[in-house]
Amino acid sequence: MKILLIEDEVEILRTVKEFLEGESFLVETAQTFDAALEKTLTYRYDCILLDIMLPGGNGLDILTAMAELSIRQPVLILSAKDSVEDKVLGLEIGADDYLAKPFHLSELLARIKSIIRRHAQQGDRYIYYKNAMLDPDSRELSVSGTNVPLNRKEYDLLYYFMSRPNKLLEKTVLAEAVWGDHVDQADNLDFIYSQIKNLRKKLKEAGAEMDLQAVYGVGYKLV
Repeated sequence: MKILLIEDEVEILRTVKEFLEGESFLVETAQTFDAALEKTLTYRYDCILLDIMLPGGNGLDILTAMAELSIRQPVLILSAKDSVEDKVLGLEIGADDYLAKPFHLSELLARIKSIIRRHAQQGDRYIYYKNAMLDPDSRELSVSGTNVPLNRKEYDLLYYFMSRPNKLLEKTVLAEAVWGDHVDQADNLDFIYSQIKNLRKKLKEAGAEMDLQAVYGVGYKLV
């Protein structure tokens, strides 16, 4: 799962990034208004952590720009500004939740998981498809009740697919979701093929009632 951390305070950014990476999230960062605006309007994230006071602008203006372009992304506001007006305005514009600084990392993690459940899992703790079940908290896959070991990238790919069943996903979108926004610097996307090949093999061996179908020249979809 991919997080965008928008924060200009270096120590907070480092601490939160390291903590979330330790929880197996892929974390992209932005420290200025312009960088944050570009990322939120260009890429897709499982959750955006948005500071209000940024060099070059106000984080709430990023929410407004997203709303004007009908870009719906989960957003958790993180700010030292603890006024009721900021909270209400942020939530009215489109934020999902608000957490005032300073905060405990355990509470931050709980808020992130709650937001992701509401958006990607319809509030359920688990994600189901046919006879397969994903547990995002433990990052485990079970097929017909039997655990199927996955490496980190295999899990992230399957999570992305099971959150969007029967939807054609372009290779570039998959690469950005699982490997990060800097994947466009890669010479090619052949590494996606090898990961999906391994994942398909594990699903077949486990008797999963699903497959990752290739659409030549475009991408893949879960069927």
